[in-house]
This record gives sequence, C-alpha cells and structure tokens, in this order.
Amino acid sequence: MKSSIDINVDMGEGMGNEHLLMPYISSCNIACGGHYGDRASMRRVVQLAKQYKVKIGAHPSFPDPENFGRKVMKMSFTALFVSVKSQIQEMMKVVNEEHAALHHVKPHGALYNQAAIDVEIANVIVEVMKSIALPLKLYVPYKSVIAKVAIKHNIPIVYEAFADRNYNSNLTLVARTESNAIIKDENELFEHVFKILTTEKVNTINGREVDIKANTICVHGDNSEVVNLIKFLSKKLNQNQITIL
Repeated sequence: MKSSIDINVDMGEGMGNEHLLMPYISSCNIACGGHYGDRASMRRVVQLAKQYKVKIGAHPSFPDPENFGRKVMKMSFTALFVSVKSQIQEMMKVVNEEHAALHHVKPHGALYNQAAIDVEIANVIVEVMKSIALPLKLYVPYKSVIAKVAIKHNIPIVYEAFADRNYNSNLTLVARTESNAIIKDENELFEHVFKILTTEKVNTINGREVDIKANTICVHGDNSEVVNLIKFLSKKLNQNQITIL
C-alpha cells in the first residue's frame, strides 16, 4: 500500500477555480495555448502554484481551441512537433520569468489519448521531450505506448491514473460521450482511487479487475464537482494515512 501519492489537476483552462484547488493538490498541469490559455492565464496559475508549493507542469495539446483539444487533428508530425514544443516553450518562459521551476509535461485530451495508443504520436512527444534541455518528467498512462517509447529513450516517466474517470478493460478511458465516463460521486471516487493505490488494480466498466500502477492521480479541473471532490479525496486519503506530496 502506498503511503504517499501525487495529486494533479489540469488548470488554466478558464474554470477560475485554481485558488480553491491548490491547497489540496501537489502538482498542476497548466494549459499553454493549444486548447486554452495565454501568457496571462499561465502566469496567474504559476504564481498560485509557487504560493502553495505545487509542482508545475506544461499541458500541451493539439492546437485546437475550438474543440478544447478533445478531437484528434490531422496534421503532419513535423507540424505537431513544432506546436507541442512551442507550447512547452511558452510555459517555460513564464515559469522562468516567475523564478519558478518546470517539473513535468502532461499532454492534454485527444493528444494524451492518442499518444497512449499510437506509436507515431508518442514518438513526436518523446522527440519534443528529448529536444528540451531540461530533465522534465512525462506523465503517462500505465502500459501505454507512450510509456514504452519514453522508457526506451530514457525519458523519466510518472504513471498516471484518473480519479474521476471510468476505465475500459484495455486501460483506455471511457469516452466522454458515454453516460458512465465521469465519476461525480465523492464516495465512489474515493473508493476508485483507494483501490488503485492499495491493490494496483482498477474496476473496469465491464466488471473486470485490471492491473494498473499510478504514482500520480489526476482529478479534472473542469469536472463540475471538482472542488468538493478534491477536498473529500484529500480528507479521506489523510484519514487512511496516505500523504499527498
């Protein structure tokens, strides 16, 4: 059983709830212009993260604000490389100006989901990571294609699981178009997370138990119940001697 866990939230996405979440989490992923965000929103969240001593991550996506980065874009691998790298560099500029440190990269939405199953998309992201002269960690799903590619290229990875999303038996996330995709009940969410942390297994929607590993747990910042969920999860983890760090 784990005695500690990193809790991360996607931020800078227009929800305006970052100040309510920061006291309960240990890392954040900040939108850097692909699906949402600009210098001002990045700076605002970086300053909050510094204040609460929360680790800072870049959250690049397909360059598609119209669809909030949730649809796969058809673009050349070169164009995708340039876009993802420029988004991370924008984040790095703000972080440097605020005398903070960039800790990790976590792709957003469709880019994250595609990289988990598509070796060519995974390669693009890993090549971006290799091109940046910083020892950044990459947040990835367990047993995903991008995890394997990153390990092969000596990119340090952090296995991520989702607190507020249900899983298919192949460890992909249930599509948001499905009614059972998102977990909004606080007790259900805690039991889901606690099982992952204590047994390294997750219950999937078809009733199977599947092996999973997680060193960071994500709660989506745009979940309508996110503030209550984070507070409840934090309290319950502490009650069960699991520290958030």
